[in-house]
Amino acid sequence: MTSGFRRSIAIAFVAATAAGCATIQSYIPSIPAPDWTWLVGKSRKPGPLPELSQSVTPVIAWQASIGKAAAGFAPLVTADAVYAAAADGTVAKFDPASGRQYWRASAGRSLSAGAGAGESIVAVGTDKGEVLAFDDEGKALWTVKVGSEVIAPPRIAEGTVLVFSGDGRLYALSTKDGSRRWVYQRANPSLMVRNNAGAVIVGGAVFFGTAGGRLVGIDLKTGAVGWDVAVATPKGATELERIADVTSLPAIDDRIACAAAYQGRTACFEVVRGTTVWSRDIGSLGGIALDAKHLYVTDDAGAVHALDRSTGASVWKQDKLAKRYVGGPQLVGDQVGVVDAEGWLHLLSTVNGAYVGRIATDGSAATSQPVPMVGGILWQSAAGTLFAARVR
Repeated sequence: MTSGFRRSIAIAFVAATAAGCATIQSYIPSIPAPDWTWLVGKSRKPGPLPELSQSVTPVIAWQASIGKAAAGFAPLVTADAVYAAAADGTVAKFDPASGRQYWRASAGRSLSAGAGAGESIVAVGTDKGEVLAFDDEGKALWTVKVGSEVIAPPRIAEGTVLVFSGDGRLYALSTKDGSRRWVYQRANPSLMVRNNAGAVIVGGAVFFGTAGGRLVGIDLKTGAVGWDVAVATPKGATELERIADVTSLPAIDDRIACAAAYQGRTACFEVVRGTTVWSRDIGSLGGIALDAKHLYVTDDAGAVHALDRSTGASVWKQDKLAKRYVGGPQLVGDQVGVVDAEGWLHLLSTVNGAYVGRIATDGSAATSQPVPMVGGILWQSAAGTLFAARVR
């Protein structure tokens, strides 16, 4: 591990504790994610809603129109704003408490990934490799090109815009003018799941999953790799069987960095050194979430698991929703929420996994794992709506 990477992590988590708290081909075959239709076929519908004795009442706190979108679009929540984008080029900013729109702008072209924001900059990307930046009032600032299609929402911190492109590269661009600071790249397998998640930035370090089942930590300032560890090892007789890609956001706190790989494992690592804390043979396309006691993961078959965050031991498993093609979990108060292929939000007890509540939305799937916000969660639907949900 580089000293800069270790120093970035150490400084970040000391502060958090004090506060309380090879050249890559241009076109590589890929399988889209997180849309489940590639697995089940477009004609196959989700199974019936399971029986429910509702004991918890979820409510839609607010909803706002943004425009149709697909995988790669996810809202970004900050302390005082929600930023979102749509495929038609719409970029907008909302009040996280009420959903009131602050402004709406047009990129003037189709977008391939959602909005990233920070430091008074909002950034989006296109399928032609264009990165467009706006100020925090929606005024265009600059446009630059990267190697290929932008596939995930940009991330912004410390004067840097991070951009993932479809050829496997991660670009670090200056927030001032889009000039290139560094580029990370690695060789990809011949067949992989399309990774629309992007990265998590924590205290000067960037964490993200890769094709081939790796979790990587990079120093944000220099692009130096701090550590590169295996979440899962590809295995099988065919290229399809050997897909073991990390396609969802890792979950990070001051001690551990966790990730899940499709057709692979779920694993947690010591955040500074990258040494393995534990691993389980639970693969996931949907994603993971952490709380003080558990790691929650939706497995490849659609069951939701709670694992002990210290040991990886199973706490509970809920498979009543498996035929509903639910996505990645997120905490909603004292429950775990998952959104299914028809837009239903389902709630499970964090204590024992009991199925305790649900609410309908617009009939379309979420374009990404829901994101946490004060008092609940937020997600973007394929049909074009932002939904903020909480528990009454």
